[in-house]
Amino acid sequence: MSLVSQPAVCEKECQCNPPPGDTKLIVVTGGPGAGKTAILEIIRKQLCKHVVILPEAASIVFGGGFWRLPSITGQLAAQRAILHIQQDIERLVVDEKKWAVGLCDRGVLDGFAYWPGDEAAFWAAGKTSLHAEYERYHAVIHLRTPTEALGYNHENPLRTESAAQAKVIDNKIAAVWSKHPRYHVIKSTPDFLTKAQTALRYIINDLPQDCARALQIFPE
Repeated sequence: MSLVSQPAVCEKECQCNPPPGDTKLIVVTGGPGAGKTAILEIIRKQLCKHVVILPEAASIVFGGGFWRLPSITGQLAAQRAILHIQQDIERLVVDEKKWAVGLCDRGVLDGFAYWPGDEAAFWAAGKTSLHAEYERYHAVIHLRTPTEALGYNHENPLRTESAAQAKVIDNKIAAVWSKHPRYHVIKSTPDFLTKAQTALRYIINDLPQDCARALQIFPE
């Protein structure tokens, strides 16, 4: 079995040739159970090869066996690892200059919602600032976490939060991202596909024009 991971490039072919330039990083965020993974999989099948999806840093860390200890030192160690992986994988995508858009399964500021220390320690750990993070990301799409009634579940084995705990995290995520100039909120609905289509529309609006026209996902 191969252990080599390859970039999750979107599947649709298109004949367009986007003009060279910086890769737009778009954050797809939300509290636990918001549906990020499922929506990004739908998006991967709908968009073209000029879009790449970055993996969630927390899944890399915890799925790879990093200790998940409840102590403050354990939480800080895990969040520092997540933070550095997030920064490095984003830097890799931008420096490769292969894709027009990079969809980030969470962004650096998501770590702030899980950070057990004070604010100054977070900025010091990432060698960054709120302004720098807002500048780095072209847009933010926030999928709100559903309540139990609207479909919150524990299917992801790495998810440990209850619905109430997930809501607290989701609110923290909203607080840290909400002043981004291109912050889009998608509320939870009983119809999950509606949530996915709304996210897809926001992303298509930020694709190179030739890519967006070639896809023709939504009727005019």
